[in-house]
Amino acid sequence: MDFFLNDKFGQMLLVIIAFAALIAVLLAIAWAADKWVGKGRRWAALAVFGGPALLLLVVGLIYPAIRTFYMSFYDAGTNNAVGLQNYIFTVTNTGAVIAFRNTFIWVFLVPIASTLIGLIYAILIDRSRLEKLAKSLLFLPVAISFVGAGIIWKFVYEYRGAAQEQIGLLNAFITWLGFEPVRFLQDAPWNTLFLIAVMIWIQAGFAMVILSAAIKAVPTDIIEAARLDGVNSWEMFRNITVPSIRPSLVVVLTTISIATLKIFDITRTMTGARFDTQVLANQMYDYSFVFGDNGVGSAMAVVIFILVIPLVAFNIRQMAKNRSVRG
Repeated sequence: MDFFLNDKFGQMLLVIIAFAALIAVLLAIAWAADKWVGKGRRWAALAVFGGPALLLLVVGLIYPAIRTFYMSFYDAGTNNAVGLQNYIFTVTNTGAVIAFRNTFIWVFLVPIASTLIGLIYAILIDRSRLEKLAKSLLFLPVAISFVGAGIIWKFVYEYRGAAQEQIGLLNAFITWLGFEPVRFLQDAPWNTLFLIAVMIWIQAGFAMVILSAAIKAVPTDIIEAARLDGVNSWEMFRNITVPSIRPSLVVVLTTISIATLKIFDITRTMTGARFDTQVLANQMYDYSFVFGDNGVGSAMAVVIFILVIPLVAFNIRQMAKNRSVRG
């Protein structure tokens, strides 16, 4: 038994055995439910296939959410109740003002720019000879994690003194032109915009794929009728394409807004949230895991959750409307 508990290889082996046993139990239960005969067959199948998902939802989401909400009313060590003190501190301290300001800039710029780039790109490459290749080029960043993208762009923005050799791509080009190197990630407020560019680079591919599919779903008879009426490209875009793909546009905008509101990885990787680039999610991490203040960290997590709820509700409602339209 010591081999499984104290040895790294034994621990890994124990995890593999436990995972295999869990899969075997689930398969056995599924087989039993399939053989079930009688009125309870439907409920047995529902319990077998929905039960594990519900259990993971409770353990991984619902319980942590309730626990976080509870801790937000206590002090740093979750020992003494402090009422709304953590929430007041969350919205009034100097760092929070910067975090709220930057987060709202992110949420305002990223969805609009990503959706606009994705939409224009989707229209330009629609039914072109190299459409698949062009789509792949813009979609590739979606497959990269936020941390990976942050590391890549950190090298692109890298700054060295004017007397030193520039290893950053942009500063190497700028100095080659004869200008002074630029402190892309250090000088506020422009450094926030350079960080936002990384998020747009990632999300534009996602927007392009969804909107391209929506554009292809526009009925051809409507397009042909519009052409027979003599509409030009701009009128076709404004009066036919945009109204036809409006539900997809809303879903893309809200989905990217939700992802942007929780932005953490890019700022953490590229600036460590220094130089006035702080955002809400990163501040929550700082208070919870760097400063060890569970109360304030939990209050910030609840605030972010409250800000995300309207976007999630609107997104779900919009997708439900799309489904009802498609039948």
